[in-house]
Amino acid sequence: MQSWPVMSLKDAEAQLCVPGSRFEIGTALINGRELRTWARLPATIAELAREVQAEHGEREFLVFNDERITYDGWFRAVAKLADHLVRQGVRQGDRVALAMRNLPEWPVALFAAGLCGAIVVPLNAWWTGDELRYALDQSGSTLLLCDEERLERLTAGDPAFTDRMKVIVSRSSRLDVASLESVIGLPAGYGSLPVRPLPAVAMAPDDPLTIFYTSGTTGRPKGALGTHRNMLSGLLAGDFIAQRGALRRGEPARELPPSVTLMTIPLFHVTGCASLLMSALACGGKIVLMHKWNPVEAMSLIERERITSAGGVPTIAWQLIDSPDRSRYDLSSLDYVPYGGAPAAPDLPVLIQRELAAIPYNGWGMTETSGTITGHSAEDYLNRPDSCGPPLPVDELRVTDEAGQDVPIGEIGELRVRGPQIVMGYWRNPEATEATFGDGWLHTGDLARLDEEGFCTIVGRSKDVIIRGGENIYAVEVENALFSHPAVTDAAVVALPHDRLGEEPAAMVQIADGHTPAEEELKLWLRQRLAAFKIPIVIRFHDGPLPRNANGKVLKNEVRLLLLAETLQD
Repeated sequence: MQSWPVMSLKDAEAQLCVPGSRFEIGTALINGRELRTWARLPATIAELAREVQAEHGEREFLVFNDERITYDGWFRAVAKLADHLVRQGVRQGDRVALAMRNLPEWPVALFAAGLCGAIVVPLNAWWTGDELRYALDQSGSTLLLCDEERLERLTAGDPAFTDRMKVIVSRSSRLDVASLESVIGLPAGYGSLPVRPLPAVAMAPDDPLTIFYTSGTTGRPKGALGTHRNMLSGLLAGDFIAQRGALRRGEPARELPPSVTLMTIPLFHVTGCASLLMSALACGGKIVLMHKWNPVEAMSLIERERITSAGGVPTIAWQLIDSPDRSRYDLSSLDYVPYGGAPAAPDLPVLIQRELAAIPYNGWGMTETSGTITGHSAEDYLNRPDSCGPPLPVDELRVTDEAGQDVPIGEIGELRVRGPQIVMGYWRNPEATEATFGDGWLHTGDLARLDEEGFCTIVGRSKDVIIRGGENIYAVEVENALFSHPAVTDAAVVALPHDRLGEEPAAMVQIADGHTPAEEELKLWLRQRLAAFKIPIVIRFHDGPLPRNANGKVLKNEVRLLLLAETLQD
């Protein structure tokens, strides 16, 4: 049996990134700094759209239930919608918001708005009406492309919403709002739309393209302003990581066949959009969409569509492994089970390989990195199950102390990142932009260590964030909602471990004298103000003020221990 690894990371990257290769490395001046880049990327999404339509036109691109759309049909719908948006007055630099579930219209709307020169604002489809309205207002969006469910949330708390903003709604029976189908028809008919040119808009790689919202420690979401280059840098990441793994095990590097991806991650996340969607476009792959995650339905789709990659967050991998129905389905097409976004048990990659006969894949990124920065798969992952892998060859990692100095190899500090995927900054928030990006490195707030080969291990988070099944929950946002209840005088939200979701939020509160709210009353209060995934799994009442240090800061480790003790007693 051949020993592993056959090749060092450095040698594998050198072999893959030779001049003239698909993974050739170049340099570019980005925000005044010379950075490494992929040399052979399309310059803009307009160039990408034309390339994939020419190369993969007749291949299936999107599948949703019985709807099947080819690359050619997608391109025709994109061009038609882009023309309509221009006629509606959308101009370069305008913000166009996008709020819908994973539907075939989503990639159409993304590209159509971007090709007008607009900045696309993908909104979290699980947000409440108030949360959606905040992002629409903060971004200054002038037009919204949405599905009926999102529109109902927006108008339920604001009946005059459609009087103030242009709205195009998909799959709706409403007659008071313009329908997307009246512009581009039903998905089944995209391929019959007339061929038309894309809008004649001048674009450059570092022009702004998207605003993805990510919550911040202030409790309000911040808009990460990304560029064409940021988005397109994800095109090659998955293929590169797979080929690097092949060289490490002694196999020849070869371009992978077109992927068939079960899209379980929302497209409004950068992982779903900048990593998975862009990777599929790069190779002419097919994306199979689901209305809502269901493990049995997922296994049926894996069998029917011959899915090669299915994952998202560790919870999904666990549900596939644990399902009592797994033996009923042919999952032999499954090559990869990728996931990230939440802590994963060390035995998960072994179980994926043993039970699903697939290659486990993990990685690290964040909204501000436009998706993938590190990638970890196959033997590398099995041998370092606590790591998130080494960085891509275009990216640099540092681990620093509080003074900003690099710490020795193996020691823990704050992870800082530099590369072509890092966004320009935060939309209309110069203070946060300077604090996070000011020295040319993204200050991630994650605590990490690097080993001699460059493998990164995340050991904690300096930002007070809870990751529940891949969804980020910022404790201060939930705490602020609790504090808005008239009976709550003190509150703290912390993470409790969960074997499938990774973490769940839990709260401890102090109640004012004379008030006796029940736990369910507080949960109902939160449900009226926050998305469902942010609601604490338990809310416990504390007799007296919460434990605090001399500076008045809540001692969250003590709160966590108290909550763990109480939940164990239940």
